[in-house]
Amino acid sequence: MRVKLEPRVASSQWMRYGGPVMALAATVIVGAILFAALGKNPANGIYAFFIAPVTTLPGVADLLVKATPLVICAIGLSIGFRGNVWNIGAEGQLIVGAVCGGAMALAFYPDDGWYVLSFMVLAGMAGGMAWAAIPAFLRSRFNVNEILTSLMLTYVAIELWKYMITGPLLDPGGSSFPQSREFPPGTLFGVIFESARTSVLFAVAVILAGWLFMTRALQGFKVDVVGQAIQAAHYAGFSQRRVVWLSFLVAGGAAGLAGLIEITGPIKQLPLKFTPGYGFVAIIVAFVGRLHPVGMTIAALLMALMFLGGDELQFELNLPPAIAGMFQGLLLFFVLASEVLIRFRIRVIRSARRTAPEASQAGAGE
Repeated sequence: MRVKLEPRVASSQWMRYGGPVMALAATVIVGAILFAALGKNPANGIYAFFIAPVTTLPGVADLLVKATPLVICAIGLSIGFRGNVWNIGAEGQLIVGAVCGGAMALAFYPDDGWYVLSFMVLAGMAGGMAWAAIPAFLRSRFNVNEILTSLMLTYVAIELWKYMITGPLLDPGGSSFPQSREFPPGTLFGVIFESARTSVLFAVAVILAGWLFMTRALQGFKVDVVGQAIQAAHYAGFSQRRVVWLSFLVAGGAAGLAGLIEITGPIKQLPLKFTPGYGFVAIIVAFVGRLHPVGMTIAALLMALMFLGGDELQFELNLPPAIAGMFQGLLLFFVLASEVLIRFRIRVIRSARRTAPEASQAGAGE
């Protein structure tokens, strides 16, 4: 008996949407095994990681705070992924957007009129788009691999961030500690409840806009065609170069907005470190959510829960916060593994057994 993978005539729709659920279940099972291996009660570990963080109102508010930049970044990236444009530098675009938006607030300091926040939003999105335009230009003009350029620019953005908060944007009254001064109250998003702010409305708007673009807009159809059948796209007159530029600019603008939302939330300034890698985690969110706005919303909430769960495990079970990254990696691994079952079916081939008379006849014939 042997196991063989056979290509499907058509992709399995059941596995396409059931795969993430199976991946989550597999992640929980492996996580329980790891808790047991670490000498912790698996039930207590799973409860502390997946349930305890959202049993209180402040916990739900924190979940929304962390999910907001994730879903905004993921939806921006998903447009490029659908068009076979691989922007891996959302983290850098998020950082540059935060720098530009924060610099706008400090330029108007101490003025905090309603228009300042509007300028900050525009500056944050423009900064992210400008940073994303670099790999877009290199890809469309010189056919340079956008995976490498967008990723390496992230580390350039990190150094730019360090320079800005230790130089031009350094708090003059902060004893040279690497951070900016706090933003005026009028430049922050309003509070809905607990730590949740009105910036959640931006996430709702981005989710709706992403759904309309992917399902109702002609340009969204062009992106899908370029991503799935480039020859057909050329025949229809769809420009791959335009898809590259559109994908990067949308993703960069979304990441820049996410960066601005993060610094105008509970942080209220430009600190030495403000993002736990939202731009990279957004890639996981996009694929776990199957590049669909609804799926990515659920995936963003799940990833945000993992961030909170990592903190909970640190305090309750004395485990390192890096456990959250481990769970995120496991989930992505199982989601990618489920991709095999979308395109292939498992077939068990049983070897034929010969009866005794047949075996003796075969021996006599020889």
